Amino acid sequence: MTPVIFLVVLCLGFRSSASALDPSLDAEWEEWKILYEKSYSLEEEALRRTVWEKNMKMIKLHNGENALGKNGYTMKMNAFGDMMSATCTSEEFKKMMVDFPMRTLKSRKGIWKRSLRGLPKFVDWRKEGYVTPVQKQGNCSSCWAFATIGAIEGQMYKKTGKLIPLSVQNLVDCSKPHGNNGCDWGNTYFAFRYVLHNGGVEAEATYPYEGK
Repeated sequence: MTPVIFLVVLCLGFRSSASALDPSLDAEWEEWKILYEKSYSLEEEALRRTVWEKNMKMIKLHNGENALGKNGYTMKMNAFGDMMSATCTSEEFKKMMVDFPMRTLKSRKGIWKRSLRGLPKFVDWRKEGYVTPVQKQGNCSSCWAFATIGAIEGQMYKKTGKLIPLSVQNLVDCSKPHGNNGCDWGNTYFAFRYVLHNGGVEAEATYPYEGK
């Protein structure tokens, strides 16, 4: 089922409300689309706008209450505002972000309990300088590649003292012979094997992320 058809099936209940969009939010809607590079067909835009408006109004209501001391935090619209509301498209969001098959490797006796003795209960690796800025994986299920690259970046920093963003796209494109499947599925173990056999991995600066 294509994404557009999937969205229409999920959001049939929104058809009647799609024609009653709030014109006072027109400018914010257009700014948000430009900020997150959103583009839709005419039919899809009305449905996406309806979900976005519900989320935007919920955010503004919450922040208004927060100013009165009713809440302990503020909310802000992000790139997923057109995908998820209390009544529509939460399954689409789940499918994109977390709903992908995971293969299991044979379990063996580990040494983790023994090796963890004496370590601190908590370390903020950001403050220690080991973590590069957060990236968006987009519609590509490449979390396995981000996890692999993050681990290698940290080890490189530990060894050299230099924090260099490395290429997630390199793994998405090139580790298929080792068992991964690009944006459809991947495993950190297979990704590490690719890096080992390849003799390294490209830098983000020379091989930027495309999410496809």
